[in-house]
Amino acid sequence: MKAARVLVVGLEEVHEDCWTVLVDAGIRLEHVDDVDGALRALSARQIPVVIAGTPTAQSLMPALRRQPDMASTHVVVGAELDSPGELRAALDTGADDVMRVPFEPEVLVARVAAGLRAARLRTNEALLRSMVDNIPGALYRGAWDRDWTMWWISDEVETITGYPATDFIDNSVRTFASVIHPDDRDYVERSVAEAVDADRPFNLEYRIVRRDGEVRWVLERGQAQDRRDARRRLHGAIFDITARRAAEQALREREVVQAQLAEVRASRARIVDAADRARREIERNLHDGAQQRFVSATLQLQVWRAGHDDVPETARAELDEVLAELRAGLAELRELAHGLHPAVLSDRGLERALSSLADHAPIPVDIRTELPERLATPIEAAAYFTIAEALTNVAKYARANRAWVEVGQREGYLCVEIGDDGAGGADVRPGSGLQGLRDRIAAVNGTLTIDSQPGAGTILRARLPVS
Repeated sequence: MKAARVLVVGLEEVHEDCWTVLVDAGIRLEHVDDVDGALRALSARQIPVVIAGTPTAQSLMPALRRQPDMASTHVVVGAELDSPGELRAALDTGADDVMRVPFEPEVLVARVAAGLRAARLRTNEALLRSMVDNIPGALYRGAWDRDWTMWWISDEVETITGYPATDFIDNSVRTFASVIHPDDRDYVERSVAEAVDADRPFNLEYRIVRRDGEVRWVLERGQAQDRRDARRRLHGAIFDITARRAAEQALREREVVQAQLAEVRASRARIVDAADRARREIERNLHDGAQQRFVSATLQLQVWRAGHDDVPETARAELDEVLAELRAGLAELRELAHGLHPAVLSDRGLERALSSLADHAPIPVDIRTELPERLATPIEAAAYFTIAEALTNVAKYARANRAWVEVGQREGYLCVEIGDDGAGGADVRPGSGLQGLRDRIAAVNGTLTIDSQPGAGTILRARLPVS
C-alpha cells in the first residue's frame, strides 16, 4: 500500500488521531471540505479510495458515476450504523462500502486495503474492456467440443458473422460451428485437435458463412487450457481477413498476368528476331545466288557480243536491249535485297547503315549519331527499320523539303529522333502505318512517341533499352 492515496471528504467529527493508523501504514491522506473540492482533487490526480460521510456521499456518488475517468474510484461511507435511518441512507448512496463511525483502527486499515484492491481490479477490468472493445477481432473463451461452445465471446463477433454475441453463449440460439463453412469444418476440427493434442497454440484460416449468406475468411488464433474437472477449454481470437485474402488473390492473379505478359513480350521479340534473321538469310541468298547469276549472265553476254563483230546490227540492238533489261533487273534485285536487310547494317553497324540510307533518300536528310559501340543486333535492326520506314513515310506523305535523324546512347537507352519540316498531321490511330513502328519498337521493350501537329511537321521519338 506504499504511496497509495486516500481522499477524506468532510468527516470533521472524526478525530485526527483516527487517521494516524493509515499514515503509519504508508498511505497518503488528503482532506477536502466538500464535493466540489473532492471532484477537483480526483480530476487532478489518481486517488483510488474516497472516504466520505453520508450526506456528502449522497451528492458525490452521482457526480463520480458521470465521470468515466473516475469510475474506478472506490467510495467508503462513514456512518452511525446504530441508527437505522442513517444506515439506510448510507446504503442508498450507491457507495462501495459502509463503515462504522467512529472508526476502529484495524477495521479502517482493512477497509482501505480492500478498497485499494477493488479500485485496482476495477481499473484493470476497465482497461481490459477497452482493449477488448478496440481489438479488431472477436475474443472468446469456450469449450473444446464439436459445437465450439462459447462461454464468453466479445461483441465484435457480430461484425464478423452478422449474429449477436448472445446467440453463441452456451449455444443459446446457434453454435459457432454452424457458421463455419461446411467445406472447412473438417479442416478446422482436425487442425485444432492436432494443436490441442500437441499442447501448442493453433493458427488457422478458414471460411465462415455470415447471416446474410456472404462467405468471408477469418483467422483464428488460440490455445487449449485444462480445467480442474479435466475438461479442456479454448481461449482465442477470431479476425476477419477477407480483405487481406482478396488482396493476396489479386496479387497472385497480377503475377500470373505479368508472367503471361512477359511471355507475350518475349514471344513477340522472338518473332521479330526470327523475321530479321529470315530477312538477312534471304538477303544473303539473293546476293550469293540470284544476283551472282544475273551478273554472270550479263558478263557472258557482254563477252560474247565483244567477240562477234560480224553479228548483224539488228541482232546487236536486240542483244543490247537484253543486256539493258538484265542490268535493270539486277539493280532492282539489289534494291530489293538492300530493303530486306542491308548488308552494311550487319557488317559495319547502324551509323554506316544510316549514312547509306540518307544517300538513297529522295530528300536531304541530316544524320547525327553518337554511338560509342556496336549495339545488340535486335536493337540495331529495330532502330534502322524504324528510321527507314519513317523516312519512307516522309517521302510519300509529308511534302517535306528536308528531314533529320538523331541517334544517341543515353542512360541505358538508345534514343532515336526522326523529324521533318512537312505538312504534319500524321495518322496516329491504331491500324495506321505508324502502328507497325510502335509494334516493332515494343517488341524490344522500347517506346515510341509521335508529335505531328498540322502544318508543323512530324517528330518521332523512340527509346530502346540497350541492355
